[in-house]
Amino acid sequence: MKIAFHGAARVVTGSKHLLTLNNGKKYLLDCGMFQGMGAQTDVLNRNWGFTPAEVSHLILSHAHIDHTGLIPKLVKDGFNGRIFCTPATKELTAVLLEDSAGIQQDEIKYANKRRTAEGLPYLQPLYNEDDAARAMEHFVAVEYGTWFNVDENVQVMYTDAGHIIGSAAVHLRIKEDGKETHLTFSGDVGRYRDVILRSPEVFPQADYILIESTYGNSLHDPADTTPDMLLQWIEKTCLQKKGKLIIPAFSVGRTQEILFALNQLEVENRLPDLDYYVDSPLSVAATEIVKSFPQYFNKTVQKILENDNDPFSFRGLKYIKTVEESKLLNYRDKPCVIISASGMADAGRVKHHISNNIENSRNTVLLVGYCEPHSLGGRLMAGAKEVHIFGVLHEVHAEVGSIRSMSAHGDYEDLSQFLSCQDPAKVKVLFIVHGEYDVQQAFLERLRKKGFSDVEIPALHYERGLD
Repeated sequence: MKIAFHGAARVVTGSKHLLTLNNGKKYLLDCGMFQGMGAQTDVLNRNWGFTPAEVSHLILSHAHIDHTGLIPKLVKDGFNGRIFCTPATKELTAVLLEDSAGIQQDEIKYANKRRTAEGLPYLQPLYNEDDAARAMEHFVAVEYGTWFNVDENVQVMYTDAGHIIGSAAVHLRIKEDGKETHLTFSGDVGRYRDVILRSPEVFPQADYILIESTYGNSLHDPADTTPDMLLQWIEKTCLQKKGKLIIPAFSVGRTQEILFALNQLEVENRLPDLDYYVDSPLSVAATEIVKSFPQYFNKTVQKILENDNDPFSFRGLKYIKTVEESKLLNYRDKPCVIISASGMADAGRVKHHISNNIENSRNTVLLVGYCEPHSLGGRLMAGAKEVHIFGVLHEVHAEVGSIRSMSAHGDYEDLSQFLSCQDPAKVKVLFIVHGEYDVQQAFLERLRKKGFSDVEIPALHYERGLD
């Protein structure tokens, strides 16, 4: 058999890894969209590096768009197999893909206005909402901890990866030429002692491992400091400077973590009396889905639920649904907190909020998760003094801050703990995926010191045979 890496190869987005058996059957691990890659993004998302119609089945790790966002295009381009995932991943993916289709159509309209003025041909979105709905017909939900047959050659088991609700590490038992091979794909590994979710589970010994590396060279601040750090930014921006605190946050995972921290501040009677807006219909839907799977919460949250039936709600919280309501926030002069998608600030309503508020020094843009360096969030985090948003150059006068404790990805200690259940001598090859190349190189050295002898950092479309 052989494996090829068609995304998340020396970058963090676009997760797609294609396993091909000697009999010609192909199995795709994740089908993610590239995000925040600047001018390359559209080209990367339109070129597969393989033929979708030849893929037998798709096996998903979790619902985030950089792992699922090209599924409707895969189906449009000829894929007709089954798509396996956990029950929570199925529900989250449905709302995420619908939202992605809507964002694409809005952004294409804007881009085509500019292209018309320049005499260039129209662009088409990668897919629309009907395509997203049709793709969901291929989904099959499978619970954690049970081996299930994909076909006569491949069995799969999911274990909890602790990254977001429904996230999983993917374990494959592959029968070929009279022998059985074990391959593990980490998906995205969460944090041990996460404030909401269960820790990543141990998993069976593997012959080959694909491990994510988003934070493979850094350590996070302790997660229990998050409420205090949020409070500091609220007090500084809203109470002292009388401005708006704008928080770009992924709709799945990060938004719920922020709401949970703000709820904790209210329980402790420390939450300032302000308006707190969640401006994202997707975040509203995702929060309801997250709350519908309490069995995936850790023991601490289970205990909280005995006395607080909604640990994601608090006084002053308001959900914004319509575009008109969202636009009105730009005319609001009172201090407030706006939590809005996307997390990299490269799409969605938060991009409009930043555009309308970035030049006012009373305001703050608070980044609370990973931002690809070319994304708007990444450029702001790097200290850009000017940024282009919707084709307009803005001077950055608002304060830009970050909270390093808020990440759904494990740091290098979490990743090392995730791999600690493995005997390195029995792992034939460990592939490092889903990370920036300089981070991966540092992580590679750590892994070699832990006894993993054959460690590779595959480039885009790199292919290697597996014994």
